[in-house]
Amino acid sequence: MSVFFVKGGISLKGSVSVSGAKNAAVAIIPATLVSNTPCTIENIPNIRDVDTLLDIISDMGAKVQKLDEHTIVIDPTQLGCPVVPYEATKKMRASYYLLGALLGRFGKADVAMPGGCKIGVRPIDQHIKGFNAIGVDIKMRNGMIKARSEKLTGGLVYFDTVSVGATINVMLASVRAEGTTVLENAAKEPHVVDVANFLNTLGADILGAGTDIIRVKGVKDLTGRSYSIVPDQIEAGTFMLCAMATRGDVEIKNVTPKHLCTITDKLKNVGAIVTEFDDSVRIQMLGNISNTNIKTMPYPGFPTDMQPQMVALLSLASGTSIVTEGIWESRFKYVGELARLGAKLQVNDRTVVIEGTDQFTAAPVKATDLRAGAALLIAALAAKGTTKIECVHHIERGYEDIVGKLQKLGADIVRSDDSLPSEMAHSETNSFPGYSSVRECS
Repeated sequence: MSVFFVKGGISLKGSVSVSGAKNAAVAIIPATLVSNTPCTIENIPNIRDVDTLLDIISDMGAKVQKLDEHTIVIDPTQLGCPVVPYEATKKMRASYYLLGALLGRFGKADVAMPGGCKIGVRPIDQHIKGFNAIGVDIKMRNGMIKARSEKLTGGLVYFDTVSVGATINVMLASVRAEGTTVLENAAKEPHVVDVANFLNTLGADILGAGTDIIRVKGVKDLTGRSYSIVPDQIEAGTFMLCAMATRGDVEIKNVTPKHLCTITDKLKNVGAIVTEFDDSVRIQMLGNISNTNIKTMPYPGFPTDMQPQMVALLSLASGTSIVTEGIWESRFKYVGELARLGAKLQVNDRTVVIEGTDQFTAAPVKATDLRAGAALLIAALAAKGTTKIECVHHIERGYEDIVGKLQKLGADIVRSDDSLPSEMAHSETNSFPGYSSVRECS
C-alpha cells in the first residue's frame, strides 16, 4: 500500500497547471455512449476514476484508444449488452451516469447501485423521478437498478432538491427522446454545463445549461466530434489553499477564473492576495489567515468538494471559524485525522467549529476519502516535521500527478511504500509513532 511522506514548512512558489475537470470527465465518458460514431475527448485527467470508467465501458464493448496522456478516442458503435455489474460500479459514485447514457442509447439499462467516497447517503430518488417523467420504469432487484422504456418521451421534471447527478443523468437519458424534456430546479455547476456543451457538439439540442431550467429537445442521431474538457475548479482551489497554508506565492494555470469566483472571494476574505488573468490566477499569502464562516451550497455557492480543504486552512487561522456542510450529512469523518496534526475541531451534526492554532505538527494520518485526503495534504505541507499519509489511493482518484505537481512548487513530498525514504529518515522531526503501522484503508 503506497503512502505519501510530506516534510512540511516549505513555502510553495512557482506555477502549476490544472488538469481537466474530474467531475466533468466522469460524466462525459458515459455520455460518449449515446453517440453513433467515435468521439475524441481532450484534456482528460490522468486519474484513477477515469481509468475505472474506461475499463467499465471497454468491458461492455466500447473501443477505447489513448492518443496521448490526455486524449482518448471512444468508439461506442460495438457497445454490447447494457448491463453494468456491481463489481464494476462499487469503486465510484459517478458510475450511475451509465444509467442515463444506456437509457439514451438503448432505452434500457441494468446498473448496480454506485459506490465511491463514504461522505453520506446517496439517494437516487431524483434520478428515478426524472426517468419516470420521460417514460422509464425503474425496479430495484438484488442491488441492481433495472430501467426499461418502450419509448422515451419528453416530459416535465421538477427536482425537489438541486442534484448534479440527477440533472446530468436525465439529460443523458432524454437527449434522444421524442419531444422536449424540461428540467426545473436543475443544477448549475460548471461540469453540468460542460456535459451539455459536449452533447450539443454531437448534435444535441440543449438550452439553458447553467440556469435553473434546462430544455432538452430530443434528436434522432448524435455524431461524434472532438471536445476538450473544462479545467478542474476543485484542483485549482486545492492548490490555492496549499499556497495559502504554506505562505506561498503560486500561479495556477489552465483555469477558468469565473468558475473560481466563490472560492477566490472567500480566500480574499481571509487574507489572500488573488490576481486573475485570462486563464490563470496568482495567489499570495503574506500575512496571517483570518477566521471566517462558510456554508457549502449548490453552485454558485461555496462547493462542498472544497469543504475539507477549507477546514484544514481555517485550522491555521486566527480566532474561531464555523463551517456548515449544506450538501452531505456525513462529510466530517476526516476531522479525527486532521486533529492528529493539531487541529482543534468540534463537530455538531453538519457543523464544525474550528479554533485556530499556530502550527500543525507531523503525525501519521489516513485519507478517508478524496477531498479529505486533499485536506490532509494541505495540513501536512504546513506542518512541522514529516507527515505520513496512508490510503493515498483516495487522493489519486481525483488529482493527477499530485506529488509531481507539488514537487515542482518546491514541496518536499514523495510517494513510497510504507518505509520512510532514506533522505527523510535522519531528520529529528521524523521520530513519531506509527510509521510501521498501516491502518486499514476503505
